[in-house]
Amino acid sequence: MKGKSQLRRDLVSGDWIIIAPGRAKRPHSIIEKNKKRKRLGKSSCPFESPQKYGHKEPYIQYDENGDWAIQVIENKYPALKHEGICPIITNKGPYKIADAVGHHDLIVTRDHDDNFPMLSKARARQLFEVFRDRYLMHLNDECIDYVSMFHNWGPKAGASIYHPHYQIMAIPVIPPDINHSLRGSARYFKKNKGKCVHCTMIAFERKNKKRILYENKGAIAFAPFVSKEPFELRVFPKNHLPYFENTLDVDLDYVVDALRVVLKKVKKNLKDPDYNFFIHTSPIKDKKDYKHYHWHVEVIPKFSISAGFELSTGVEINVIDPDEAIRFLKK
Repeated sequence: MKGKSQLRRDLVSGDWIIIAPGRAKRPHSIIEKNKKRKRLGKSSCPFESPQKYGHKEPYIQYDENGDWAIQVIENKYPALKHEGICPIITNKGPYKIADAVGHHDLIVTRDHDDNFPMLSKARARQLFEVFRDRYLMHLNDECIDYVSMFHNWGPKAGASIYHPHYQIMAIPVIPPDINHSLRGSARYFKKNKGKCVHCTMIAFERKNKKRILYENKGAIAFAPFVSKEPFELRVFPKNHLPYFENTLDVDLDYVVDALRVVLKKVKKNLKDPDYNFFIHTSPIKDKKDYKHYHWHVEVIPKFSISAGFELSTGVEINVIDPDEAIRFLKK
């Protein structure tokens, strides 16, 4: 589809997007515009020694030398606060409101410059084990419906502090984007006699072979055929796993390996852009209802800005064909 725009409909959400490669001369044209991230020094960094900045009794994992490797600390400026009681939804005129009760924690890794693709395989695996451990801890909180786990790298991705850190937000509602994805997955499951929509996507990409960036025995990473953003990528465990927190070590290893490789290629071939990655998984409650879902990691390098058309219609315009994105990332 060289230079030709095409409307594509997402298999899960049903949303339409536009692939418009003619709007960008080539991948280089948007990459070259990317401003270099400013490195901030260690001396004023609050995450070099969290305890000096008032973080008390954190959850700490140590390295082989006895130094701290990973800490879980409370966000000093949380979007949600744990108050020991569940929020009560009330009315405010025609609107529903409730107190923003929940948990908002940070996971801080030791090295000042090593974001996820720079971590060793062992440290990256350790980080995802901490994600899983904290998720399991929130299972016991009857007020929580969903746990969001994500990484913002760079100011364009929303990171206000340079030092690599990750966030876990446990909230008392199911977020709209997750709800959208769950309903689409359930709809496909019902319509197609118990088939997982994400497994269908994986099968399509493996057969097509154009958009796969990396694959190992237990995980696969590819640019979705319906990519909303330039160089958007997804990493799936190959086994059908609805619940991140129930993932076995062997499957977690495969996903961590794939995510490290993907982000190394993003860093190298896209000139180290800011990016977000986040985990999409089933909600905490009503486990039996989500067997149709397939947890995964989404990676969004930050190159595009939604403008008038996107904001007014909800239809995203992606100027990089996902086929071309993978050819560029494989260089």
